Amino acid sequence: MRTDLELISRWIPKNAKVLDLGCGEGELLAYLQENKNVTGYGVEIDNAQIVTAIARGVNCVRKDLNNGLESFTDGSIDIVMMTQSLQQLEKPDQMLKELLRVGKEAIVTFPNFGHWSTRRYLGLKGQMPVSKALPYQWFNTPNIHLCTFKDFEKLCRDQGVSIKKRLVVDRQHRVSRAINWLPNLLGEIAIYHIGK
Repeated sequence: MRTDLELISRWIPKNAKVLDLGCGEGELLAYLQENKNVTGYGVEIDNAQIVTAIARGVNCVRKDLNNGLESFTDGSIDIVMMTQSLQQLEKPDQMLKELLRVGKEAIVTFPNFGHWSTRRYLGLKGQMPVSKALPYQWFNTPNIHLCTFKDFEKLCRDQGVSIKKRLVVDRQHRVSRAINWLPNLLGEIAIYHIGK
């Protein structure tokens, strides 16, 4: 299992009702079902990934998250997870509201556009950065709303969202003292546990 998914799994309590938005092939949900006895549901747009998720025993439906979560009732889920997908949505601010309408809590991860290497690349080359963390060209990237940790935290404050935990890591999902000291400059990926 990917290291970031392993880190997220530590924040999921046993027997929780979980919704994974942009679940991919269902790797995290399959792990949580087997090891934490969660009731899990996945939402994905890619048909091939849905087939793999279902083969893993994950309940998965096809849905474009840009259309919202209207098929889920208020407070019906314990924890909604969204890993590396928020920045790909047309209206991430609206999705943040939806996460906490449907779920009692949420876990969100995204790449940090404020990382020093991104700043250097943009400053020196004058072009949108391409790196291992952001491997696409500006014209073919699925990331349409890149942000920094400070941007996300301001959005949370503006919407009255509580940040319960934050873990800032490098691209190998490791924590260091330097990253904790200057997270917006040195952290590449954030994992936020949020609530109302």
